Amino acid sequence: MSVEVGIKGRAEDVVSEKNTAQAACSGALPVFGTPFMSALMEKAAWTSIAPYLAPGESTVGTKLDVSHDSASPIGIKVWAESEVTEVDGKRIELKVAAYDEKGMIGHGTHQRFIVTDERFLAKTAKKLEG
Repeated sequence: MSVEVGIKGRAEDVVSEKNTAQAACSGALPVFGTPFMSALMEKAAWTSIAPYLAPGESTVGTKLDVSHDSASPIGIKVWAESEVTEVDGKRIELKVAAYDEKGMIGHGTHQRFIVTDERFLAKTAKKLEG
């Protein structure tokens, strides 16, 4: 299998004290935090692509350009959707959007790269040497 344009993903959560702007230290208010919205978008993206990868491969996020347009209170359901819009070798472009029960709360684009797990982790571990 291979990653193709049109693959869609979805991830969902409920806003709680654990995923507010206060919890992320990204703001003072008890509303769904932008870092958590971004993470939900990434989760929708990577989990949709994962079944199409070879064993020992993963994707890593390299770029996320999003706007957070509407606040979501504690207790409301939120979800993110992704769709692959371009595949160029190991580079994958996706459009992403986030919603709560009242409508869209954010949108943007996301880029991921396919990596070989062992090689990627070995390269990363070298940062701890000397």
